[in-house]
Amino acid sequence: MGWFLGLGIGGIVVLATALVFDGVLEGVFHGALGGLFDGWLSLPVVAGFVSMLGFTGAIVLGSTGLGPGAAAAAGAVAGAGAAWATYRLGRALLRDGSGRAPQRADLVGVAGRVVTAIPHGGYGEVLLSLAGQPVKYAATADAPLERGAEIWVTATPSDTSVAVRAIER
Repeated sequence: MGWFLGLGIGGIVVLATALVFDGVLEGVFHGALGGLFDGWLSLPVVAGFVSMLGFTGAIVLGSTGLGPGAAAAAGAVAGAGAAWATYRLGRALLRDGSGRAPQRADLVGVAGRVVTAIPHGGYGEVLLSLAGQPVKYAATADAPLERGAEIWVTATPSDTSVAVRAIER
């Protein structure tokens, strides 16, 4: 039973090492082994397999009358399941591409407020909500706008400035 518990604890240590050093060991072996650690042999997958093998083997050995061979077989089956689940979860997390960075064109049509008055032919500042976050931009307008005026973005001449017009109610 000591061997099985040692494997289980060793797997947890490997997992903690993989989380703390996040890819350092994969980076070391990447060039030598040609990307062998990129999928099924990544450290989290191996750690999941070894931990489940060890802990399941210890449980089977301690709670049943079966010998070490049967405990190792049960542990290997459980370890393969843990490795598969870890691999699938890792791929699903890496595949999540739903978060697109906001672009300049996304600002056109956004409403906001003037925070620094905009003079005729000059720049002021406006507060906009971009992707749910308040963002301050330099702004120009065709007519002077006072602080607190509600505005609408009509164009984005640069990454840090916008052209606006007043919202008339």
